[in-house]
Formats: sequence, structure tokens, C-alpha cells
Amino acid sequence: MAGTAAASPSCIFCQIARSSTTTTLLHTDEKVVAFQDINPSASRHYLVIPVDHIATVKDLRRRTEDYSLVSHMLNVGQTLLSRDAPNSIQYRFGFHQPPLNSVNHLHLHCLALPYVPRTGGEG
Repeated sequence: MAGTAAASPSCIFCQIARSSTTTTLLHTDEKVVAFQDINPSASRHYLVIPVDHIATVKDLRRRTEDYSLVSHMLNVGQTLLSRDAPNSIQYRFGFHQPPLNSVNHLHLHCLALPYVPRTGGEG
């Protein structure tokens, strides 16, 4: 895949994907892993990441394997939210685009609404 590289030792998501942290994985297979966002913005907020290091959404190309990966990421997110938040009225899914990504490892945000208000006076 374009933009795919070996695991980066300094990438926290590569470490999570390879079970090198204490992060609880909600899903794992040969292509992706999923876990809770450490800063949730909704009643359920999960991240689905590829096992292989792909820096950002801009590193995806219009190739069959990239469509397959993104489709699989979405299916995993939908399955987890359907299981864990079956009464949620709405789900939201999305990728950050550079420069707005906080971690340079492709990750799909999967949210079951309602949103959770931020504390500390942020709006």
C-alpha cells in the first residue's frame, strides 16, 4: 500500500497495534485494531487503526487494497458501536486531515452520539 511503512518505534499507534502497550483492544485482526479514544468526545468513541503504519489519509491512494482497508475499518467501527451503543440514534465516522491530525498514523474516529461536553471551559 502507498504510504505503508514498517512499524515506527516512536509511533504510539504502532506500539498499540503490536500490543506493546497496556491499551485494551476491542478488536484485533490481521489488518486493524480498535480501542477506546483516551479523550472521548461522545458516549462511545473508538479509534480503528491499520496494523501497518500509514501516516495519514493523504497517503491512501485510489487502489483496490486501500478501498478494502478503509471499508474494513468502517465495518469494524460500525460493528463495535452497534454492539456497545445499540440505543444510540446516530453514529459519526471520520478521519482527520493534515495538519489537524494529532497522531501521524491513520485512524478512523467512530462515535456514538450524543457528544460529551468538554470540561474546563472549552467550547
